[in-house]
Amino acid sequence: MDGLKKSYQCGFPQYNDSSDGHSVKNIKNNTIYVIDDIVAINSEMLTVKEKIKRAATSDSSVLIYGKTGTGKEMVAQSIHNCSKRHSNPFISVNCASIPSTLLESNLFGTVKGSFTGAEDREGLFQAADQGTLFLDEINSMEPMMQVKILKAIEEKRIRKVGGTKQIPLDVKIIAALNQDPMELIKEGKLRKDLFFRLSVIEIDIPQLKERKDDIEYLTKYFIDYYNEDMGKNIKRVSKEVKKVFEEYDWPENVRELKNVIEGAFNNTKNDIIGIDDIPERLLNQRTNRQSYISIEFDANNIGLQEYLEECERRIIFDTIEKNDGNMAAAARDLRISRQLLYYKLKRQL
Repeated sequence: MDGLKKSYQCGFPQYNDSSDGHSVKNIKNNTIYVIDDIVAINSEMLTVKEKIKRAATSDSSVLIYGKTGTGKEMVAQSIHNCSKRHSNPFISVNCASIPSTLLESNLFGTVKGSFTGAEDREGLFQAADQGTLFLDEINSMEPMMQVKILKAIEEKRIRKVGGTKQIPLDVKIIAALNQDPMELIKEGKLRKDLFFRLSVIEIDIPQLKERKDDIEYLTKYFIDYYNEDMGKNIKRVSKEVKKVFEEYDWPENVRELKNVIEGAFNNTKNDIIGIDDIPERLLNQRTNRQSYISIEFDANNIGLQEYLEECERRIIFDTIEKNDGNMAAAARDLRISRQLLYYKLKRQL
């Protein structure tokens, strides 16, 4: 294996590109990520990595919850590559990307003649036999389809569309959501019985704004990555950019940080990434926050306590609005319990 190095961190060999530590695609099992690709020093993320290792030791279903860009597929692939199934297929499907009329035949396969143009074809469940099936955005499925998925998981067998034969399977199921599961259940978008069947093992991935101590670490990681990838020699970001990164909310999470660094590599003419090399939207948020505080406070007309209460009120209402009225999501962004959020709202109104 020239140019590759072996990692036995999970107890099974994982091959990474030895030149920069980044994964190369595993043609055999359809993955590109291993657990070493999850770059973190944050304690919550280190806990996530420990959960990945434990989840890999059993065949129990796993439910991953994380906002867009937090790395749900990376976590799912890491579980697969840490498990005894690592040499077998990892099959990933974004349930939201397949029309509901085609989802059943894609997942379970078809029997020739079952509908116009149908041929004998295996579905993704069969393709993942002895391996792992990753169902992303599973809440996008219609309720009847969720029932069929639940039945397949519980009985460990499937029946093709138009077929009568039950096909036994050995598949580890990993599912992912990018919205709060309890809210989805309340809204009728996720069946409670399917949620409990999938969430035997739960892994919640924190947003980047909740792991600020990882931003500098990730920034250096991506700089090293794009130096290797683009043949450049960027040393670091400027102090001003570092401060902007620390204050920005990163709504698209790690994916957005990676894209910002890549964009800066294409913009900069220097060996240090400066303010002019990053998107203006990052600066706008910072400007808005600074003006938010400096403009409002007038020592002649308002005391500190009243000023702080007004700041809190605006932050709460802005956060609720940003989350389209989803109180659970707003509470999570504010890093307070939902009960405390309701209490504060009642006090403000």
